[in-house]
Amino acid sequence: MATEEEQFTLCVQNVEKAEREIERLQAELAVVADGKKLLEEGFASPELEKLRMENQKLKFQLNHLKTYLSEEKGRVRDYALDIRGIVEDVFTRAIYTAFPELPNPIVLVVPSTKFSDYQCNSAMSIAQQVSSTTGKKTSPRDVAQAILDNVPDTPFFEKMDIAGPGFINIALKKEFVAKELSFLLTHGVKPPKVVKRKVVIDYSSPNIAKEMHVGHLRSTIIGESISRLMEWVGHDVLRLNHLGDWGTQFGMLTAHLIEKYPNLLEVRPPIEDLQAFYRESKARFDDETQPEFKRKAYECVVKLQSKDPFIYQAWKIIYDISMEVNNGVYRKLGVSKNLIERGESFYQDRMVQLIKDLDQAGEITIDEHGRKVMFLPGFDVPLMLVKSDGGFTYDTSDLACIKQRLQEENGEWLIYVVDSGQSTHLQSIFVAADKLGWVDKAKHRIDHVGFGLVLGEDKKKFKSRSGETVRLRDLLTEGIKRVENRLRETNRDKELSPEELEKVKESVAYGCIKYADLSHNRTSDYIFSFDKMLDDRGNTAAYLLYANTRIRSIARSANVSPDDLKAAAKATPIELDHPAEWKLAKCILRFTEVIDRVLDDLLLHSLCDYVYELTTTFTEFYDKCYCIEKDKATGKIIRVNMSRLLMCEATALVIATSFHILGIQPLDKM
Repeated sequence: MATEEEQFTLCVQNVEKAEREIERLQAELAVVADGKKLLEEGFASPELEKLRMENQKLKFQLNHLKTYLSEEKGRVRDYALDIRGIVEDVFTRAIYTAFPELPNPIVLVVPSTKFSDYQCNSAMSIAQQVSSTTGKKTSPRDVAQAILDNVPDTPFFEKMDIAGPGFINIALKKEFVAKELSFLLTHGVKPPKVVKRKVVIDYSSPNIAKEMHVGHLRSTIIGESISRLMEWVGHDVLRLNHLGDWGTQFGMLTAHLIEKYPNLLEVRPPIEDLQAFYRESKARFDDETQPEFKRKAYECVVKLQSKDPFIYQAWKIIYDISMEVNNGVYRKLGVSKNLIERGESFYQDRMVQLIKDLDQAGEITIDEHGRKVMFLPGFDVPLMLVKSDGGFTYDTSDLACIKQRLQEENGEWLIYVVDSGQSTHLQSIFVAADKLGWVDKAKHRIDHVGFGLVLGEDKKKFKSRSGETVRLRDLLTEGIKRVENRLRETNRDKELSPEELEKVKESVAYGCIKYADLSHNRTSDYIFSFDKMLDDRGNTAAYLLYANTRIRSIARSANVSPDDLKAAAKATPIELDHPAEWKLAKCILRFTEVIDRVLDDLLLHSLCDYVYELTTTFTEFYDKCYCIEKDKATGKIIRVNMSRLLMCEATALVIATSFHILGIQPLDKM
């Protein structure tokens, strides 16, 4: 390894080289800019138009070098490298340099496990582009060679070669991989480099006076994990729980509450079963023999919307009882206390003002039924903003909601974790916000994170045996019982203290329920099966939790403390001579690549697949590479391979970070 002085000298040389390159590129950019101005004014040859096309390519290189320069000067970074991203950057620059005549050459880099570490598969498509653009035929192998000829010197690659019709195989340099592993061990698992944004995420969103049921499971679990991911990479995250807490049904509920508990302000109503209370009030509301109750219910709606003090307090009692039950579920699922309750009631005054503003802007049309509607491009059905009786709708509240998030919260990235059945509705809201000028496409990103249904093992919508929707707290309780039974069947409960047993039951039960959801592509339905999710073989939380405790125990069995590992991480070079060591090292460093992908598509099953792959790759490494050698006769430790023990630690650190994002609680003993 180079000495500190040698590294510093190399660093200075790199800085000087990069500064010279930046000066050259800036001069070229100045020529391009002047050429564009002269061309527009009619004083320059059209030949300069070709030079102007290089503007974007030069800017790309310039920004890349400026970033590199700042890193070299500081010699410290607080983020992890995305190796696939580095390969793409290097080959993008090479392709742009080799084929400046192409307006938008295709850069395609994929991981390749059989022949190399990565592969650039751009040659075939670029050969076609060259042919159609210039009329000159060229072979993909010649294109691949031209690309390779323009790849700059980097510390990343051991070798590159051309295979088949034009595939470029890329092998990473072991010194580079070892250096990145050492960085991980000494600095911790760092997120990729991202532009920090204000993220507003909407998830869970149950209805007040109705208990959370299995239908709320996916939104809650997916939303919480995405929030954790966003916070971990450094975004400013605002979690919002968009509660259904307003409308006609709350007039019905408050009217029933007042009649059943007339002294509700003095003595809190003893409502323990929200479902039963809701059914009672709904039965009375639908009963044609009780017209007086329906009239009172409508009166309560009017008074509630006008914030009548007594009616509002009655409504608040129902609200508080509901949230106490919901918060009990959230605690079990590890949902952040920063999930802010913000129901439809929050937007009541904003909806009134919204209609006034849209009226003044001429955006509202009165239809034949006397309703106020707003027509949108690309949609046959308009948004219905005000009903004929003057009431607001979901369209009104969601339009007021997105405006508030964009303009008052200054949200730059809005995420709605809502079932796929609401896709058309949400898309219409997004289009309306764009039409009204609230969205700046250069600044804002808006995503609907849709998801499928939770199905029973009969592949129908998940129901209880009586045919009713399964309450979420009942589902979690059942999970605890199932885990406890498994532990007793295998006598593992006898190896645990009462405190350890409780921790294991909760970690496994709740972790398995979450992971079973997150490990499936959220856009599809999935079958809920306790038997499958509690299996400690295969891609389940039970298997991962067990594997993680095993990895964590290796250093303890070698009598190596956490402080010993920290010291070793600074002094011990990582050796990657065995194929299993090399395979595990590359798998560990792919974590950043996976995180970048999830940030792009918000599909968390990619992270689950990765953690499972990392765990199985570690098992292969541990089976083939001795970390600790013991005397067979005495059992005493003969030798500890500290490099391999550090590989165990790096694996454990990445799994721990993944568990945090997925909301899984790790265990020391299982």
